[in-house]
Amino acid sequence: MTTQVAYTVLVALVGCERLAELVVTRRNAAWSFARGGVEYGRRHYPWIVALHTGFLFACVVESWLAHRPFVPALGVPMFVLVLAAQALRWWCVASLGHQWNTRVIVVPGLSVVARGPYRLLRHPNYVAVVVELVALPLVHTAWVTAVVVTLLDVPLIAVRVRTENRALATLTPEGAA
Repeated sequence: MTTQVAYTVLVALVGCERLAELVVTRRNAAWSFARGGVEYGRRHYPWIVALHTGFLFACVVESWLAHRPFVPALGVPMFVLVLAAQALRWWCVASLGHQWNTRVIVVPGLSVVARGPYRLLRHPNYVAVVVELVALPLVHTAWVTAVVVTLLDVPLIAVRVRTENRALATLTPEGAA
Protein backbone atom coordinates (compact mmCIF):
# COMPACT_ATOMS: atom_id res chain seq x y z
CA MET A 1 0.00 0.00 0.00
CA THR A 2 1.42 3.39 -0.94
CA THR A 3 1.60 6.18 1.60
CA GLN A 4 -0.89 8.11 -0.55
CA VAL A 5 -3.46 5.32 -0.23
CA ALA A 6 -2.76 4.90 3.49
CA TYR A 7 -3.25 8.64 3.97
CA THR A 8 -6.54 8.54 2.07
CA VAL A 9 -7.68 5.72 4.36
CA LEU A 10 -6.67 7.81 7.40
CA VAL A 11 -8.71 10.78 6.15
CA ALA A 12 -11.65 8.45 5.44
CA LEU A 13 -11.40 7.10 9.00
CA VAL A 14 -11.47 10.66 10.35
CA GLY A 15 -14.54 11.21 8.16
CA CYS A 16 -16.15 8.13 9.74
CA GLU A 17 -15.31 9.55 13.16
CA ARG A 18 -17.10 12.75 12.15
CA LEU A 19 -20.15 10.70 11.12
CA ALA A 20 -20.08 9.03 14.55
CA GLU A 21 -20.10 12.52 16.08
CA LEU A 22 -23.24 13.32 14.10
CA VAL A 23 -24.95 10.20 15.46
CA VAL A 24 -24.09 11.31 19.00
CA THR A 25 -25.19 14.85 18.14
CA ARG A 26 -28.64 13.71 16.97
CA ARG A 27 -29.14 11.55 20.06
CA ASN A 28 -28.00 14.30 22.42
CA ALA A 29 -30.01 16.99 20.62
CA ALA A 30 -33.16 14.90 21.01
CA TRP A 31 -32.34 14.43 24.71
CA SER A 32 -31.75 18.18 25.15
CA PHE A 33 -34.84 19.31 23.25
CA ALA A 34 -37.00 16.84 25.22
CA ARG A 35 -35.84 18.70 28.35
CA GLY A 36 -36.53 22.19 26.99
CA GLY A 37 -33.14 22.75 25.36
CA VAL A 38 -32.61 25.97 23.43
CA GLU A 39 -30.35 26.14 20.38
CA TYR A 40 -28.00 29.04 19.76
CA GLY A 41 -25.86 29.89 16.74
CA ARG A 42 -27.92 28.27 14.02
CA ARG A 43 -26.65 30.70 11.38
CA HIS A 44 -22.96 29.85 11.75
CA TYR A 45 -23.39 26.07 12.12
CA PRO A 46 -23.81 25.31 8.37
CA TRP A 47 -20.58 27.21 7.68
CA ILE A 48 -18.73 25.03 10.18
CA VAL A 49 -20.17 21.87 8.63
CA ALA A 50 -19.25 23.03 5.12
CA LEU A 51 -15.70 23.99 6.08
CA HIS A 52 -15.01 20.80 8.00
CA THR A 53 -16.46 18.62 5.24
CA GLY A 54 -14.46 20.50 2.61
CA PHE A 55 -11.39 20.14 4.81
CA LEU A 56 -11.45 16.35 4.56
CA PHE A 57 -11.78 16.48 0.78
CA ALA A 58 -9.05 19.12 0.52
CA CYS A 59 -6.62 16.94 2.48
CA VAL A 60 -6.99 14.12 -0.03
CA VAL A 61 -7.19 16.29 -3.15
CA GLU A 62 -4.08 18.30 -2.29
CA SER A 63 -2.05 15.25 -1.38
CA TRP A 64 -2.95 13.48 -4.65
CA LEU A 65 -3.05 16.37 -7.15
CA ALA A 66 0.02 18.17 -5.81
CA HIS A 67 1.84 14.84 -5.37
CA ARG A 68 2.65 15.67 -1.76
CA PRO A 69 5.21 13.27 -0.34
CA PHE A 70 5.07 11.52 2.98
CA VAL A 71 7.94 12.89 5.04
CA PRO A 72 8.32 10.65 8.09
CA ALA A 73 9.96 13.36 10.24
CA LEU A 74 6.80 15.48 9.77
CA GLY A 75 4.15 12.85 9.09
CA VAL A 76 4.73 10.62 12.09
CA PRO A 77 4.50 13.39 14.74
CA MET A 78 1.47 14.83 12.94
CA PHE A 79 -0.18 11.40 12.95
CA VAL A 80 0.41 11.21 16.71
CA LEU A 81 -1.21 14.66 17.07
CA VAL A 82 -4.20 13.50 15.00
CA LEU A 83 -4.64 10.57 17.37
CA ALA A 84 -4.26 12.87 20.38
CA ALA A 85 -6.89 15.24 18.96
CA GLN A 86 -9.32 12.33 18.54
CA ALA A 87 -8.64 11.19 22.11
CA LEU A 88 -9.22 14.71 23.45
CA ARG A 89 -12.41 15.07 21.41
CA TRP A 90 -13.87 11.83 22.76
CA TRP A 91 -12.77 12.73 26.29
CA CYS A 92 -14.84 15.90 25.81
CA VAL A 93 -17.79 13.84 24.55
CA ALA A 94 -17.56 11.47 27.53
CA SER A 95 -17.15 14.32 30.02
CA LEU A 96 -20.18 16.25 28.77
CA GLY A 97 -22.36 13.18 28.32
CA HIS A 98 -25.80 14.15 27.00
CA GLN A 99 -24.76 17.81 27.00
CA TRP A 100 -22.12 17.30 24.26
CA ASN A 101 -23.18 18.38 20.80
CA THR A 102 -21.75 19.78 17.59
CA ARG A 103 -24.57 22.31 17.88
CA VAL A 104 -24.94 24.80 20.73
CA ILE A 105 -27.92 23.55 22.73
CA VAL A 106 -28.41 24.53 26.35
CA VAL A 107 -30.86 22.81 28.68
CA PRO A 108 -32.27 25.25 31.26
CA GLY A 109 -31.50 24.30 34.84
CA LEU A 110 -28.31 22.39 34.08
CA SER A 111 -24.94 23.71 35.13
CA VAL A 112 -21.70 24.10 33.25
CA VAL A 113 -19.67 20.88 33.28
CA ALA A 114 -16.36 21.16 35.14
CA ARG A 115 -15.00 17.61 34.88
CA GLY A 116 -12.61 15.90 32.51
CA PRO A 117 -10.75 18.35 30.28
CA TYR A 118 -13.27 21.03 31.28
CA ARG A 119 -11.49 21.21 34.65
CA LEU A 120 -8.53 22.67 32.77
CA LEU A 121 -10.06 24.58 29.85
CA ARG A 122 -13.44 26.12 29.15
CA HIS A 123 -13.50 24.91 25.50
CA PRO A 124 -11.10 21.96 25.13
CA ASN A 125 -12.93 20.57 22.11
CA TYR A 126 -11.67 23.52 20.06
CA VAL A 127 -8.11 22.62 20.97
CA ALA A 128 -8.82 19.22 19.41
CA VAL A 129 -10.34 20.90 16.34
CA VAL A 130 -7.38 23.22 15.76
CA VAL A 131 -4.83 20.46 16.29
CA GLU A 132 -6.68 18.25 13.82
CA LEU A 133 -6.97 21.04 11.22
CA VAL A 134 -3.21 21.55 11.31
CA ALA A 135 -2.01 17.99 11.88
CA LEU A 136 -4.19 15.89 9.56
CA PRO A 137 -3.10 17.63 6.35
CA LEU A 138 0.53 17.69 7.47
CA VAL A 139 0.57 13.91 7.89
CA HIS A 140 1.07 13.89 4.11
CA THR A 141 2.50 17.45 3.71
CA ALA A 142 -0.74 19.02 2.48
CA TRP A 143 0.43 22.34 3.88
CA VAL A 144 -1.86 24.55 1.76
CA THR A 145 -4.90 22.82 3.24
CA ALA A 146 -3.46 23.14 6.76
CA VAL A 147 -2.89 26.88 6.37
CA VAL A 148 -6.02 27.84 4.44
CA VAL A 149 -8.52 25.80 6.44
CA THR A 150 -7.02 26.86 9.76
CA LEU A 151 -7.19 30.52 8.75
CA LEU A 152 -10.80 30.09 7.61
CA ASP A 153 -11.71 28.29 10.83
CA VAL A 154 -10.27 30.88 13.24
CA PRO A 155 -13.13 33.39 12.76
CA LEU A 156 -15.69 30.57 12.93
CA ILE A 157 -14.24 29.32 16.20
CA ALA A 158 -14.25 32.88 17.55
CA VAL A 159 -17.96 33.23 16.71
CA ARG A 160 -18.64 29.78 18.10
CA VAL A 161 -16.88 30.43 21.42
CA ARG A 162 -18.71 33.76 21.86
CA THR A 163 -22.00 31.99 21.08
CA GLU A 164 -21.29 29.19 23.54
CA ASN A 165 -20.25 31.62 26.26
CA ARG A 166 -23.49 33.60 25.81
CA ALA A 167 -25.49 30.38 25.86
CA LEU A 168 -23.71 29.02 28.93
CA ALA A 169 -24.31 32.32 30.74
CA THR A 170 -28.04 31.49 30.67
CA LEU A 171 -27.51 28.51 32.96
CA THR A 172 -27.96 28.45 36.71
CA PRO A 173 -25.81 31.01 38.56
CA GLU A 174 -23.80 28.36 40.41
CA GLY A 175 -22.99 26.66 37.10
CA ALA A 176 -22.38 29.68 34.92
CA ALA A 177 -19.09 30.71 36.52
